[in-house]
Amino acid sequence: MRIRNGLRRVGDLPTTKAGVERAFSYFTAGVRLGTVAQMVPAVQLGAARSPHASAYVACWGAAALAAVAVSVVTLVRRRPPGTVVSVLDFALACALLVLGPLVLAPGDRFGTWVAFQPGYALSVVITAGGVRGLALWAGSLLGVAVCYLVYLGGEVGGDMISTAVGNVLTYVVYALVARMFFGYTRRIAHDADTSRARAAELARREEERRARVMMHNGVAVMRLLTEQSHGAPRSRLVDQAEVELRRMRSYLRGRGPDGRAGDDARAYDDGAGDEARAYDDGAGPSAGLVALVERSCDRFADLGVVALLDLGADLRIPAAQAEALERALDSLLLNVRTHARAHEVVVHLDGGEGWTLSVHDDGVGFDPASVTAGVGLREVVVGELRRRGLGVAIESAVGEGTTVTVRSRAGTETGPPAERDALADAS
Repeated sequence: MRIRNGLRRVGDLPTTKAGVERAFSYFTAGVRLGTVAQMVPAVQLGAARSPHASAYVACWGAAALAAVAVSVVTLVRRRPPGTVVSVLDFALACALLVLGPLVLAPGDRFGTWVAFQPGYALSVVITAGGVRGLALWAGSLLGVAVCYLVYLGGEVGGDMISTAVGNVLTYVVYALVARMFFGYTRRIAHDADTSRARAAELARREEERRARVMMHNGVAVMRLLTEQSHGAPRSRLVDQAEVELRRMRSYLRGRGPDGRAGDDARAYDDGAGDEARAYDDGAGPSAGLVALVERSCDRFADLGVVALLDLGADLRIPAAQAEALERALDSLLLNVRTHARAHEVVVHLDGGEGWTLSVHDDGVGFDPASVTAGVGLREVVVGELRRRGLGVAIESAVGEGTTVTVRSRAGTETGPPAERDALADAS
């Protein structure tokens, strides 16, 4: 059970830099303690056959103690050995190889764990793959190879040459593989951390954008309520404030701009009643386009809105587009009330191929090329509608009013780019 819990704990490590380093510490401890476990069964035989039993036991004890110490340090620090520990580790491995011929019996340098020195050196080479410094790693590997040749001494001859060469190549190959393993895994963790940070930043920006979209119209209505300088009846402003209040509450409760809570698709509901909810042939939630436009126009009856909607009597649009379009219409009419000083506003709906909705006022207009876009037109109107797959074009000139055209196909926008993209909203 403990083993199973331990494996589960390793499998649950986060895919972050810290998580990867923690996994490396487990790997290092496993390799080093595993080497000690392989050394244990032969220690008694090695001491009995050694010409210097006490020296053999001392060397064996130093190797075992170092392996346990490195394992404990890595587990406590939650990362592989650092530069200082690695240098000491390599130095001990080289010393044990050099001292090997003195403490081993003739003929014991190959084939068994009585000669633990080469195996111990290999465990050091493998776990040192996590050392950051390339020069330190390469120099230490070279030192181990040279000391192994000293360890072989006069024992190499005949058939043993191939074994000796193979052992040296084992050091090199395992060192390279471990180095690539450590380096590539760290790179994956770095990319994962970077991606998470980028995703978090994008999510923060998107949430800020959503907040601006959801709060913009409400803030504009509240400003009109406090200023009362535009001639709009207070009762109508209160009605609009209630609509915006419902939208803001929906947002604060976790529902998206399209009225959805998470991934749960819901019928479009602007608080006007059950008649605002409908389903289009079972394909999903939708709303009547004419009813949507009429609701917005009714909230701004004091502007003298002329609504010509007969050509779109049977049109329905998806709930997400309906929510965004009604919010955009409210924002446009709020701009007219606040800035345009218009005598008449004409809202025209054409239900030909696709559909086209235009809002024209005969107010003061503006120069799209010289006026900076504000939150209202930039985000609530253009940004949100284009995100919902609708095309938006704005035409305006100083003294000639403004026309905003919304189309059901995003690729059919008209007008010069400067007129479409240089959108103004002094609010």
